Amino acid sequence: MLITHDTECALSSLVELLNTAPEVCGTELLPDVAALDAFVVRQEISEIDSLTEEDLHRVHDLRSRLREVFGTESTAAAAELVNGIVAAAGTTPRLTNHDHHGWHIHYFAPHAALGDHLAAELGMALAFIFMAGERERLRTCEAPDCARVFVDLSRNRSRRYCDSRTCGNRLHVAAYRARQRSAETVPTI
Repeated sequence: MLITHDTECALSSLVELLNTAPEVCGTELLPDVAALDAFVVRQEISEIDSLTEEDLHRVHDLRSRLREVFGTESTAAAAELVNGIVAAAGTTPRLTNHDHHGWHIHYFAPHAALGDHLAAELGMALAFIFMAGERERLRTCEAPDCARVFVDLSRNRSRRYCDSRTCGNRLHVAAYRARQRSAETVPTI
C-alpha cells in the first residue's frame, strides 16, 4: 500500500490524539490549552493561530468522534462517520509548499480553527485508508489491559500491539513464564 508522507503524518497525529483520551490511559493527557499547544508543536501542525479553551473543547469532541471510527463494525458505517467529520470541517483543498515539505495538499482553510484543521486533515487520511481498501489497518491494541489505537503499516498487516516494546513484550514475557511454569509441573518419566 502506498501512503503519502502527508497521510502518514496525519495518521500519526490521529493515533497520538486518540491515545490522549482518559478512557485510554486513565487520565486526560490534553487537560488544558498548554497541553494542546504542546500537541500541536509535537505534531508540527502548521498554520495554527493561538489556541483557546474553545479549541480544547472542540478537539476533545473531535477525538470522541474519531474514536468511534475505530469501533465501527462496517466500512460503510465508518465512512459515514468520516464523511460527517470532514463535511463539518468545511474542507478547502489547496496546494501548498512550506517548511521544506515540497508540494502537498492541505484540506483546511488557512488559519482554520484547530478542530476544523484536524477534522479535515485526519478525516481525509482515514478516507485515503478506506479508499485503498485497508480499513483493517486501523486497530486497537490486543493486550487485554490496553485501549490504545494504532495504524498497522506493516507489510503483512501482522502488528497486534500498540507498542512491541511495552504491550507486546509484556505479553510475550508472560506467555514465556507461563510455559516455564507448566513445564516445571509436568512430571518426568
